[in-house]
Amino acid sequence: MYARRRRRYFALMGLCIGLFVLAWGVVRLWSVPVAVGMCVVAMVIPPVAAMVANRRGPEDRWWDDPSGDPQSDEWWDELDGKKRPR
Repeated sequence: MYARRRRRYFALMGLCIGLFVLAWGVVRLWSVPVAVGMCVVAMVIPPVAAMVANRRGPEDRWWDDPSGDPQSDEWWDELDGKKRPR
């Protein structure tokens, strides 16, 4: 789950860098407005990549969800200052 999100994040960030490099290394020779447009698109990609990388998957455990392991859950509840009903 984490590896898949990490791959997507790096793919999006690679696309972002690729757009910048292509825009100012190649495309600007033919059309500066298109190069600027490519940079605007590249500017939007990093926040989207951060959202993709931090998106909760259906199998992800959040800090307040019980894991199913009683010993682990008890330990985390003790650290959080919560008492579990027994």
